Amino acid sequence: MRPDDWHLTEDVDEFLARAGDFLRSRPALHTTPLSLTEKLRTLGPAAYGTQGPVFGRLERDGEVHATFHRFPSRGLSVTSLTPEQADTLAARLVALGHSLPSVTADRGTAIAFTEAWQRYTGATSALRVRLHLYRLAALTPPEPFPEGRGRLARRQDHEHLMRWCREFAADVGETVTIDAASWAGTRFAEKRYTFWETPDGTPVSMAGVNPMVAGQVRVDPVYTPAHLRGRGYAGAVTVEVSRAALAAGAKEVVLYTNAANPTSNALYRRLGYRPLTDFDVYDFAAAGPAAG
Repeated sequence: MRPDDWHLTEDVDEFLARAGDFLRSRPALHTTPLSLTEKLRTLGPAAYGTQGPVFGRLERDGEVHATFHRFPSRGLSVTSLTPEQADTLAARLVALGHSLPSVTADRGTAIAFTEAWQRYTGATSALRVRLHLYRLAALTPPEPFPEGRGRLARRQDHEHLMRWCREFAADVGETVTIDAASWAGTRFAEKRYTFWETPDGTPVSMAGVNPMVAGQVRVDPVYTPAHLRGRGYAGAVTVEVSRAALAAGAKEVVLYTNAANPTSNALYRRLGYRPLTDFDVYDFAAAGPAAG
């Protein structure tokens, strides 16, 4: 592979015409680029404002081997690469004048790209977070199951929904503005949400689900306010949306967790989700001036 085997475009339709089959070949592992490109394809500029992402594909002799995407001033997200492929990508981006604040990829790819990026730029790196990607095997409702029911969020729930999304973002360390004006451009907007309600109709937990693409559905986010945790509500609402996804025809139901959160990881394993792979996020800092 050579650096110029990486082809870049800002046109999502052009990108999908060349790389769509590659992404759909492993829908669970490619859940993030599949969901992102579907959002951009269906919503257009309203999905991201005035600055859209750059897409890249590694293609040689008509075969696509890997892809990436990144938004201006945001990090790189890339599918699985060999160390050689990671090196060619780093070389290509440096030659084109790209600077990167971070990279997100499966663990082996993230390490290989980070090492290549350091060689070409002199940047330093630090692991920010490790994520587990889980895939549903056999759904196992918790026992005991909390009283209540699930219901789809309605238009009149929008303020409540935005407030809980703000709280969720703060909990996981995301820096994002979530209000009526910015909602459409956030990663939360395209999802379908379900509340878990107590028997008196009080919402106590929520789960979002991305639209189905290539037979896969991703559960994200799952949130219960701090004062309501420990009562089984998150498990109940996750079961509710997982069942709904399967009933709608999903072949793969996946979700991410923070590897450092033992509570959520234990919960999803009890519900029948099984580890698929790990993703690492590395932050980059430019090399400082030479001493002396």
